[in-house]
Amino acid sequence: MAYVYLLDTTLRDGTQGEGVSLTVADKLKIAQKLDDLGVAYIEGGFPGANPKDQDFFRTANDRLHLKHAKLTAFGSTRRPSTKAEDDAGLQTLLGANTPAVAIVGKAWDFHVTEALRIELGQNLDMIRDTVRYLKRHGREVIFDAEHFFDGFKHNRAYALATLHAAEEAGVDWVALCDTNGGSLPDEIREIVATVVSEVRVQVGIHTHNDGELAVANTLAAVQAGARMVHGTINGIGERCGNANLASIIPNLELKLGYSCLPSRQHLRQLTSTARFVGEVANLVSHSYQPFVGHSAFAHKGGIHVSAIARNSETYEHIQPELVGNERRVLISELSGLSNVQSQAEAFGISVAGRSDDLRTLLEKIKELEYLGYQFEGAEASQELLFRRTLGEFQQPFEVFSVRVDTDVQSEADVTSQAIVKLGVGGEIVHTVCEGNGPVNALDAVLRKALAAHRPEIAHMHLTDYKVRVLDEKDATAAKVRVLIESTDGQRVWRTIGVSENVVEASWEALVDSMNYYLAIVVPQRELVSST
Repeated sequence: MAYVYLLDTTLRDGTQGEGVSLTVADKLKIAQKLDDLGVAYIEGGFPGANPKDQDFFRTANDRLHLKHAKLTAFGSTRRPSTKAEDDAGLQTLLGANTPAVAIVGKAWDFHVTEALRIELGQNLDMIRDTVRYLKRHGREVIFDAEHFFDGFKHNRAYALATLHAAEEAGVDWVALCDTNGGSLPDEIREIVATVVSEVRVQVGIHTHNDGELAVANTLAAVQAGARMVHGTINGIGERCGNANLASIIPNLELKLGYSCLPSRQHLRQLTSTARFVGEVANLVSHSYQPFVGHSAFAHKGGIHVSAIARNSETYEHIQPELVGNERRVLISELSGLSNVQSQAEAFGISVAGRSDDLRTLLEKIKELEYLGYQFEGAEASQELLFRRTLGEFQQPFEVFSVRVDTDVQSEADVTSQAIVKLGVGGEIVHTVCEGNGPVNALDAVLRKALAAHRPEIAHMHLTDYKVRVLDEKDATAAKVRVLIESTDGQRVWRTIGVSENVVEASWEALVDSMNYYLAIVVPQRELVSST
């Protein structure tokens, strides 16, 4: 089985994406996670470009414990008027002290004459001198041939000459870059095949997604002989992004018969890695992302669900567990009894001989969805609905009354106060709290009321709060849907509330979140700990 080496450039090319900013601590966390996944190279940044990347490489040597990956520093060929040994950028690159370096150089004659404004022969000398100098210092060298495919289409001989210059100097890899992201798979396949036949060194591929073809172009390149793949987790990167390794990896491993990770067990870490990178980068997770997305193996239609129950191959191209994902049966107004039964069983609720109860639950779901609830994105509220309707839920606390007041003295002086009366642990608790707005006040007063009897409530907190207006035409009287995301640092769950009153909708979602944590998450964790 042929092996394809993965060069992950999330920490370098990925950070050029709009809205992506990583601290040194963030980059260290992601690098360790990528090594755990099993990638071969981690491109950590451009140490000559900014102090942050320099700090990352200084810290990485002490903090990272890489088992699979070679840390790789990125730089460019020497400047036109400077010898390699005198080039400040190359000295900084060597100072990063990484076993491998990636060097970008021009492969399109148009860029040489228009961007660099030098002679074509000078550019070849720069490539040759830079590679030779880095090889003398014991580095594995990857030459990124920038704009190679555009250059090949315009001046085939010169584009190939840039590769031969690197080859003559002892380069280890030549990576062909579709820098503008505009090439098509057939073009990529044909050009890569030509290069593989023309050069003696190993060939890599580096594509961008401006034509929504970065993954397809990468796979075409591998089929044509490329044995190194550059990409980023979740496809983040400049403009429309880079080739998405979260899609490339399973396609190589499961569809095309190549190896690119140490084992299939590493492949099972793919989903958690993709979601980890998204969380650390503070990027909204793309639910529809293939293989690793929250919706990648979600089934909504009743006919689909009944077929899946008999044989998952009816509507799934792979088993979700292979990439560390999971099958989800969605509950909505489109659901049939098979959806409800499957989901109840997933929650661990016995439904044998309870068809009438399931029909009651199904009708209740459809009624709630008609009112604006959407349980696809609120799995915790969905489980609570199932358990309450089927008599499988023990309420951890009871709300007798709640009141929230907001006092506006001026634009800069707004205070909210919440008062709640609860039944918890056999006692009545009556308490009050102020907060930064009504929702924050409600959150604070509920925590305060529960703290004495359920101190574990301190371990959970809200991580996201979204409000969507459902009836825009009704303006400020419109019904709203509130989604709250919560976590205890190990598990994440989502709850929902719907009302014409945003505070009421928020309270509903908030109470559901705490009910779910206390009644389901905590007991499950205690059960695991005891076994």
